[in-house]
Amino acid sequence: MTCAIIKTLMLRELRALRRQIEAYPDESLLWAQPDGVSNTAGNLALHLSGNLQHFVGAKLGGTGYVRDRDAEFARRDVGRAEILREIDATSAAVAQTLDRVGDDGLSAPFPEPILQKTIATDVWLMHLVAHLGYHLGQIDYHRRMVTGDKTTVDVVSVRELPTLPAS
Repeated sequence: MTCAIIKTLMLRELRALRRQIEAYPDESLLWAQPDGVSNTAGNLALHLSGNLQHFVGAKLGGTGYVRDRDAEFARRDVGRAEILREIDATSAAVAQTLDRVGDDGLSAPFPEPILQKTIATDVWLMHLVAHLGYHLGQIDYHRRMVTGDKTTVDVVSVRELPTLPAS
């Protein structure tokens, strides 16, 4: 696993998150909470942005970002434009940080213990990719439920994976 691949996957998922948020025809639907759904798309988008800006940007990249995890789930009626700005800031933090970390930094311990455990940076970053994909799927179903729109926004896009050079 290389740092470039982890970066590619994180940025692909963040582009899909942006497409999902843009696909809601009415931004108030980002905050709809149907029965049986514990988190709105707006809160999940804020959570994903906060999570990656904290762990990748601040902890690994030293950006100085200060996370308020409780607010990620408590805030309501944040405008779509603000959510998209957070996603864009997250993408920039991920790209800049992972360019600096490089392959040599992947085997180092992640700079912050996770649940009092020392975890290798590559393992933690792959966990963060999986976490991002998990919540992205939840947002996809949320959007389909609250809008009735069954069309895809190309979540987990195979088209965006790098291909091997022709031999």
